[in-house]
Parts: sequence; C-alpha cells; structure tokens
Amino acid sequence: MRCFFGLLLLAQTLFTMPQADEQHFTLASTTSTQNSGLFDTILPLFTAKTGIQVRVIAVGTGQALRIARNGDADAILVHHRPSEDAFVQAGFGIERRDVMYNDFVIIGPEDDPANVRGATTAISALRAIAGHTSLFASRGDDSGTHKKEQELWKAAGLSPAGPWYLETGSGMGATLNFATAKEAYTLTDRGTWITFGNKPDLDLLFSGDAAMFNPYGLILVNPARHSHVKVKLAREFSDWLVSPEGQQAIGGFRIAGFQAFCPNAMNLAAEIADRAACPAEND
Repeated sequence: MRCFFGLLLLAQTLFTMPQADEQHFTLASTTSTQNSGLFDTILPLFTAKTGIQVRVIAVGTGQALRIARNGDADAILVHHRPSEDAFVQAGFGIERRDVMYNDFVIIGPEDDPANVRGATTAISALRAIAGHTSLFASRGDDSGTHKKEQELWKAAGLSPAGPWYLETGSGMGATLNFATAKEAYTLTDRGTWITFGNKPDLDLLFSGDAAMFNPYGLILVNPARHSHVKVKLAREFSDWLVSPEGQQAIGGFRIAGFQAFCPNAMNLAAEIADRAACPAEND
C-alpha cells in the first residue's frame, strides 16, 4: 500500500512539473532595472495577477541583446534605442514597446576640477573633462550606459584615450565605486545613482540635457528565429507593463522618496516633450 501511494505521489509530481515550468519566462534586462529594486517591486504585482513568474538575467544592454539573439531569453528590456532597432530589423525581435525612461547624469568629485557644473550641455561637460585631462571612469562593457557615453564623446568630436580615461569593464555600481576611489568623473543612469550608497566624495554635477534622455524598450524574441521561446507568456508581461496598471506601478516606484523611472508607454511624443519634469524631481 505504501508503495502504491508513493508511486501515486510521484506520478502527481511528474504531472504537475511541466505545467509549473510553463508558467515562467526569461527576461534579459539591464543592471539598472534590477539593482534599483524596480523589479523587486513590480514583478510580484504581475505574478499575483497572472501567475506567471519572470526570471531576470541582469546584464548590460549589449550582453542582453546577445543573449536574446542566441535564443536564451524570451524578451528583453534594455535602454539603447539604436541597438534595439537593429535587433528588430535583423529579425531577432518583434513588437518593441516604449515602457519608461529616466536620464543620464554626470557624476564627479565634489571639488569639480574640470568645472563641469559650469557646463551648459553634455558635450561641453565632456570637453571640459577632456581638456582638463581629469580622470574619467568608463564602464567599457558595451552596456547601454557605455553606448550612450561613446555617442556623447563622438558628438563632442573626441576619442578619449590616455592615462586619464579609465575603462573598468564593470557594471555601474562597481564603476561608481571606482570613480569614488579615483576621484574621477563618470556617466551613470539616474536610478543607479539614487541607489548608490558610497557617495561621500562624489556629487551629481550635470544633468538636464536632452542628449541625456534614457528611454527603455521591451522587445519580444522572435519565435520565427527561436521556436522554443515563450512568446505568449512574454507578451502577457509586455501587455501588462504598458497597461495603466503596469505604468502606474513603474511611476509609483520610489527610491528614498525619489522617482527613479518615468512611465511613457501611452504617448512617447508627449512624454518626450515633458520629460524634464520627471527627472527634475530628483535633482
């Protein structure tokens, strides 16, 4: 009799395991969305509503795109629009949606030897750093932040190199710690800066330029490329994230009282026009 009930229990377990496995999907996303605590806040709301678990791989944008290209994720949430568009145009992704934004800011030593506080644009701020050959810490890791930094240097007509330009090859938190130790400038997304704890010798020195706008997009991996992807589950998340409920959850997320991400799924054009209002609350 014990053997019979043991076999029955085993059969029930084996029967339920595939069903449980079907109720999750993998999202490749950025370190900023994970480390800020955003996912810890909003993903339980989605799971409570749908029963679907979201398994997050938190890496830089470039790596997230490579993971998705290989079919090792079902969706991505990243923040470098040119790379996102290229991913979709190459046939690896479908149904890209605007989800939220924040902005990039330039951080540096409080005494600000390059006078970045006096800059009027992000380009002039970088030119001031390079002209003074002040130390600058770059992530150097093909993340969305690194890609944005490279774009800004290019727009400034500069190719940073030399002993003052330091590539960490690390995530944003590690790069901020490195900047603290070296008394260096760096570029970071605002959400990571808000959550960063080791701030005694660093200050937010420049923000507010339209060139520092930092939008996040969600893309489903194309099942025509990878037939095994869980596109239906990922689409449920995508639909929820851009719904009023999901957008309210993003907008309601706070770090120490500050809004870290601003929802913009409803009308991107209108949000871009008003984007200064949200990040300015955090300055």
